[in-house]
Amino acid sequence: MSTHHAAASDDYSLTRSQWFATIAGLSGSFVAIGLARFAYTPLLPSLIGQHWFTASEAVTLGAANFAGYLAGAVLGRPVAASISNRSSLRLFMAVATLAFFACAFPLSTTWFFVWRFLSGLAGGAIMVLVATTILPHIPTKRRGFVSGMIFLGLGLGIAASGTVVPELLLIGLKETWIGLGVLSLLLTAVSWFGWPNTEPQAAGAPKQVHSHKSARGPLLILYSQYAANALGLVPAMILLVDYIVRGLNGSAQLGAAYWILYGIAAITGPVLCGFAADRIGFRSSYRIALLLQGVAGLLLATSSSAVALIVATVILGIFTPGIVPLVLGRTQDIVRHDHAAQRQAWGHATTAFALFQALGGYGYSYLFAHSGQNYALVFAIGAIAVALALLLDLIVPDRTSRQGGERLQTPDRLLPANRNEQTPHPEAGARPSHTGARK
Repeated sequence: MSTHHAAASDDYSLTRSQWFATIAGLSGSFVAIGLARFAYTPLLPSLIGQHWFTASEAVTLGAANFAGYLAGAVLGRPVAASISNRSSLRLFMAVATLAFFACAFPLSTTWFFVWRFLSGLAGGAIMVLVATTILPHIPTKRRGFVSGMIFLGLGLGIAASGTVVPELLLIGLKETWIGLGVLSLLLTAVSWFGWPNTEPQAAGAPKQVHSHKSARGPLLILYSQYAANALGLVPAMILLVDYIVRGLNGSAQLGAAYWILYGIAAITGPVLCGFAADRIGFRSSYRIALLLQGVAGLLLATSSSAVALIVATVILGIFTPGIVPLVLGRTQDIVRHDHAAQRQAWGHATTAFALFQALGGYGYSYLFAHSGQNYALVFAIGAIAVALALLLDLIVPDRTSRQGGERLQTPDRLLPANRNEQTPHPEAGARPSHTGARK
């Protein structure tokens, strides 16, 4: 009995190294995505107002981060395969940090573009690697908590960009970039020895070859949804503060206040989405997320009232990081009991998101520049993209439950002990977050 209780306790407790890994993951998403991408949004009015760049150049340079994110999503796994996950994550954290210092010196548009691209590359690579590096080392029943902590870094970075950036801008634009670099350097140092120094062990459960084949269609649908979702999120990422300040003639402080609200909402996103997924399933939760994002985009496109702006800001803030654990969980709903296949599916999903995020960034910047800086048009197209993602999910049936059979619908912990498992703990093949097997 005491052995049973000790095992149960181990399932719920984290060792010191696992805590350090969790903090490292949070720091990685904080720096390479939360700050490297989102700190640019509240800086946009100052970059234009202080004549570092024209309005169209500034928006295009923001899109450079999206292009880099795509490159990072594609290159992250090959780089990790050649030099190890731990070394790769250290490298990309260092690149993101160096990019902040480099952007303090706008030597030319090309110089700035290169460093914004590299910061995006670091973010894309870290997004692909961070969860799949850490979660296999975490007890199954704590993976939901740890994945939420990792993605919480996105929200914390957004909130920090809305609070730290305005204060730094009071000193100067150059000093703001340097300050962000110092903060990133500190977090890089904190995370340096926290990354796991061993590769994840292969799952013990046999691979579900047939279920993987049947999952191909649902995965392609999910990749398409996630790609369209990227098109829906990009407008607020790059234009929200600029819309408040220049589009609606608001003050810089008002723009920063909306960005802080966006960040506070983003902090709650992974937690709220995980809570919903535990109760109604990942697919239903993602449908609701798409619906609400479409409503938010429509509000931005059609109304300038304070209430509409606040509601839209909160919704988009919640789901900017909140959709990440939803889509991660959805991939593992579709492909079960095989960590390698799950990592591959998540990598493909991240690449699809990154590709359309980059296309959206450049497409929206072109549209913005050639439409007389029409904010409403950009926000409307984003809302339409999210609506199409939702429509695709509604009209295409989910065949995974029928094709996978009851074996895929039964939580591992409820399976009879005499099944031909390869390891004594059947949960070794469970998905790493929110393990309820609901549909």
